[in-house]
Amino acid sequence: MTDLPILRLKPKANARALRHGFPWVYANEAVTDRRTKNLTPGSLAVLEDGERRVLGLATVNPNSKIIGRVLDRDPEAVIDKAWFAARISKALDMRDRLYDAPFYRLVHAEADGFPGLVIDRFGDACVVQPNAAWLESRLDILAEVLAEVVGVSNVLKNASGRARSLEGLDDVNAVLIGAAPDAPVPVLMNGATYMADLTGGQKTGLFFDQRPNHAFAASLSKDARVLDVFSHVGGFALAALAGGAAHATSVDGSAAALALASDGAAQTGVADRFTTRQGDAFEQLEALSAEGAQFDVVICDPPAFAPSKPALEKGLRAYERVARLAAPLVAEGGYLGLCSCSHAAELSLFRNASARGIGRAGRRGQIIHTGFAGPDHPLMPQLAESGYLKSVFFRL
Repeated sequence: MTDLPILRLKPKANARALRHGFPWVYANEAVTDRRTKNLTPGSLAVLEDGERRVLGLATVNPNSKIIGRVLDRDPEAVIDKAWFAARISKALDMRDRLYDAPFYRLVHAEADGFPGLVIDRFGDACVVQPNAAWLESRLDILAEVLAEVVGVSNVLKNASGRARSLEGLDDVNAVLIGAAPDAPVPVLMNGATYMADLTGGQKTGLFFDQRPNHAFAASLSKDARVLDVFSHVGGFALAALAGGAAHATSVDGSAAALALASDGAAQTGVADRFTTRQGDAFEQLEALSAEGAQFDVVICDPPAFAPSKPALEKGLRAYERVARLAAPLVAEGGYLGLCSCSHAAELSLFRNASARGIGRAGRRGQIIHTGFAGPDHPLMPQLAESGYLKSVFFRL
């Protein structure tokens, strides 16, 4: 038997959920004696229920609200290079089947069997976001496996994001293998070329999750005037232009992101039909309304307004406000696509907030499509947080 320490659930904790695949143990569900509290963040422990029955192998962080993350159902599992290689191979096999080019999310955290780990692939480079303490001491192994199994030459660590601070981790980016690219990387999706800044951009440099929603918006956009708000590097706008839009305008607060969007438009060959507006998205929506602007397709893809349950009510009000300000800009019979990447705002709440905003703008809409993240962002059925992205398209 293993000589690892024990992480034991309190008698009233929900062991059934963990048996059925839920991957997290919250601090208030575990017995936290002095020994448990002194465990090094990221160390391994055998997870037991309140009756001392073994549930699996977990990684422990006594400083986090998520004190335990289930790594393996086998308490004897060895978390070594072979363990990483087996799981990375499984993740890679699915992406290779789904995509004909090596640009995708390679590992989507718990849903791919890697609690807290996100890896996005950009051709010959992987950008790794290790958002849990157990990964920090194993980054060298992970980087070696990515080089050997996936065949990439460059592995970068991106340490930005709220999740790392919740785990008590640093925010220092690093190059684990190879070198960081000295220019943005072109990524072809839905007929458009996007420019991904792997070192200075948001998160890993590009949001692969919206790929199918970009495609749906593009299908509405032939000969249309398109407005893409919270555009980042041109997400919906460039896809719409590649799909035959007459013109597209990208709105974003970041001048750097809009510069990448303009570069992407030039690379796609649609620069003559593309314009940008830099500034606060809410202010820009109000300004466009004051100018009497009208568009056939408007898409708003804001950051997570409700990143956690305590922020939910405030977040839903923000989503309602987006819909209220965007709806008047949609021409009669046009389309409004609204997105949320807040896992706390589940679909029905987000849809209702969006519909309220449209109604408050004096418009009426019919829902024609509901979209989610692409299949390279698999959803773990037991973990609602893995299905964070949703988009709702209305015809007004």
